[in-house]
Amino acid sequence: MNKYFIIVIFIINLIFLNNLKAEENKMILKLKDGEVKIELFPDIAPNHVERIKKLANEGKYDGVVFHRVIDGFMAQTGDVKNGNSNNSDYNLKMAGTGGSNMPDLKQEFNDLPHDRGTLSMARAADPDSANSQFFICFKPAPFLDRQYTVFGKVTEGMEYVDNIKKGDGPNGSVSKPDKIISFKSL
Repeated sequence: MNKYFIIVIFIINLIFLNNLKAEENKMILKLKDGEVKIELFPDIAPNHVERIKKLANEGKYDGVVFHRVIDGFMAQTGDVKNGNSNNSDYNLKMAGTGGSNMPDLKQEFNDLPHDRGTLSMARAADPDSANSQFFICFKPAPFLDRQYTVFGKVTEGMEYVDNIKKGDGPNGSVSKPDKIISFKSL
């Protein structure tokens, strides 16, 4: 009897720990129209997931604008240095040119496709230049596959991403852009 009790307790603990680990890789991105649930892929892009979680849980993304939004393609955000509309030195013209105060990340390109709802790291021409900026795909973008690091996906609330104000300037630049209200782990 005691042996079975120990086995049952062990199984319950295992299930609980697995659920806890799964929850730690889920995030909520709060936008003007609602909350977007996101699943992160730490087994595929561990360093990128760690960076996103660290910046998000420190509140660094709160107030950051979607500075580049191309209808039918993607919405880009994440410039915690120059794109935070809550900062006194915020300058929309500089949004998209900065990152965090942490070093750039080495690429973690993978075989996950850039489908609708994919979260992927933005970068410069250097594959190892991703830092804090990321984008969410509105539609599949297979030409990005294995050239940018996919680190997560939208699981609920993609309709709120679809409502992000689209760019009206060159290369998708947005005047009076929408912003991240908050971004945090569950």
